[in-house]
Amino acid sequence: MTQEKPRERWGTRLGIIMAVAGSAVGLGNFLRFPVQAAQNGGGAFMIPYFISFLLLGIPLMWIEWAIGRYGGLFGHGSAPFIFDKLSKNRILKYLGVIGVFGPVVIFIYYTYIESWLLGYAFFAITGKLLSFTTPESMKSFLLAYQGLAPQSNVWTAYLFFLVTFGLNIWILYRGIKGGIELLCNWAMPILFVFGIIVAARVLTLGNISDGLGFLWNPDFSVLSNSKVWLAAAGQIFFTLSVGIGAIITYASYLSRNDDVVLSGLSAAATNEFAEVILGGSIVIPAAFAFLGAAGAAQAAQSGAFNLGFVTMPFIFGKIPFGEFFALLWFALLFLAGITSSVSLAEPAIAFIRDEFNINRNRAVTIFAIATFILCQPAIFFLGNGVVDELDFWGGTFCLVVFALIETILFIWIFGMDKAWEEMHHGAELRIPQFYKFIIKYITPLFLIFILGFWFIQQALPTLLMKGVPAQNAPYILATRIGLIALFILIAVLVRIAYYRRKE
Repeated sequence: MTQEKPRERWGTRLGIIMAVAGSAVGLGNFLRFPVQAAQNGGGAFMIPYFISFLLLGIPLMWIEWAIGRYGGLFGHGSAPFIFDKLSKNRILKYLGVIGVFGPVVIFIYYTYIESWLLGYAFFAITGKLLSFTTPESMKSFLLAYQGLAPQSNVWTAYLFFLVTFGLNIWILYRGIKGGIELLCNWAMPILFVFGIIVAARVLTLGNISDGLGFLWNPDFSVLSNSKVWLAAAGQIFFTLSVGIGAIITYASYLSRNDDVVLSGLSAAATNEFAEVILGGSIVIPAAFAFLGAAGAAQAAQSGAFNLGFVTMPFIFGKIPFGEFFALLWFALLFLAGITSSVSLAEPAIAFIRDEFNINRNRAVTIFAIATFILCQPAIFFLGNGVVDELDFWGGTFCLVVFALIETILFIWIFGMDKAWEEMHHGAELRIPQFYKFIIKYITPLFLIFILGFWFIQQALPTLLMKGVPAQNAPYILATRIGLIALFILIAVLVRIAYYRRKE
């Protein structure tokens, strides 16, 4: 097997591990994980969490690394045409459209949220952020910043969005080795240093043992609740960035003999350190130390955004050198965000570049223009439920469906024996033999279970727009129409590219 044309490559094994870890380490590690743990049994939550990690996360990580490297041998870096190489069935490439569509949908709202972190880091430096002395006033500042408070506007936030969006595009222009790999090689160590410093400061606060106990004391009674298992599996999806399509694209830039088994494990382990050790040691223990048990529980129930943008700045305002620690906090979140957002952009850029045979700069320009336009509804209609709708379809629906599709395609259609051989090509570490059974049977059944419960509990109510305020309904309907149009457009582009290749 040979490549149809030369493609970019990662510079080092460490570079690809840092890049995939950067894709995985995001806002969910530091904000979503502690909320999920606090709301779902504390230490008991870690039982379904690690079971999901072993039966779902690790197998999907290996599957995506192997699929991506295999597709890269043929000059493909996006799911539609990699799927086409895994099977002779022409329909399967259209299922791969989800692997381009999903990351684009997430990118168009994730980048805006990422820009809030840059703005808050700036306000931390200037001292304005910590001038608010109550959680209520801090929340009012957040609403004003978002343009959701009376007589407020979104233009300050828009300025930081322009800077953030431009920085993402500049990194993407610089390519795989000189852009994404260089970013992650610097950003990930800095992120961990900042996280360790903030965690160390939190661990010196009063009542910290009680705070850690509040988060980690197990409530085993919750294990009989299917929602807890669904929440744990969902967190694994979010935390490892599996089911998105970004890892497949990143792995397509590997060489044939690069080790996907050990590299996948290393990236997953790096992410777990960020999530369990750092993410579990900052926001909830800090909230407990300053707000007490009732206040910490209320903060956890208020959601990840309130914890990150309201509770934490309020706490930093109560400690010496609070501006410094607030800066570190929002800087580490921004670094986690930007290493994730560039990975969300890469599947679409690889698709444009590989399948239409144009240079990277032009592909990035096309992507930048298209996504900049698509970002605008998320910014200006934030208060009308547009971001929540985008997050549901891009950040939940596409993840689970795409993960199930790629697992069935690689393991059952491409073939378990061929898939097992592909995963081990160039591997220095052998996957335990029992994982062959897990990957073939347990992982897809687990995904079907998740999809079924998710459809009943979340998809149907969302589709029927239950609980949606009447004034938001037109915006949500318009968002759905726009998403359908975007999906069809990508599918049409796949068809055009396919027939261009055949000529």
